[in-house]
Amino acid sequence: MAYARHARQATASIAPVTTLVLTVVGDDRVGLVKALADIVSSNGGNWERSHLAELAGTFAGVVLVTVPDRRADELRAALAPLEGLLDVAVRTTDADPAPGESRRRVRLELLGNDRPGIVASVSGVLARHGLGVADLQTLTREAPMAGGLLFEASAVVTVDSDAALDAVRTDLEELATEILVDVAVVELA
Repeated sequence: MAYARHARQATASIAPVTTLVLTVVGDDRVGLVKALADIVSSNGGNWERSHLAELAGTFAGVVLVTVPDRRADELRAALAPLEGLLDVAVRTTDADPAPGESRRRVRLELLGNDRPGIVASVSGVLARHGLGVADLQTLTREAPMAGGLLFEASAVVTVDSDAALDAVRTDLEELATEILVDVAVVELA
């Protein structure tokens, strides 16, 4: 009983929060994440989710931060001094998905000889079927036996029905034959 009373009191005292999406980019160097995290934390923000990476000497990422409404402008202003270290763009967003969305997540795996246009071709199929890309990671690597480069992609996309997934799978299989890549479609739990 005391726990329930304490939980209600804690919930009642929670201030409304603003959700911010930070996009960051800069020359890679030690301490970038710490500099960003220190500013978020010291201005009342909570670092909730992020996707950060270094590619070709450039550090880039997206960070989802919540901050009490009363401190959101303070956090925005505090991020400005990172200019020269990191370029930071701040966007206010609604962290909750639209009500009633019941879209399933599907993973696409692709592997084939590298050539220009693979991402354009695959994303064209996805866009035609109204699928959203939730995550996309690509890389090229040396082909172990044949020489040259292999292109590898892994994407998580959202789909809203079995019929849509079947149609996407069919179109991707046709495309895979055309551009000579292997494609696998796996439904995520």
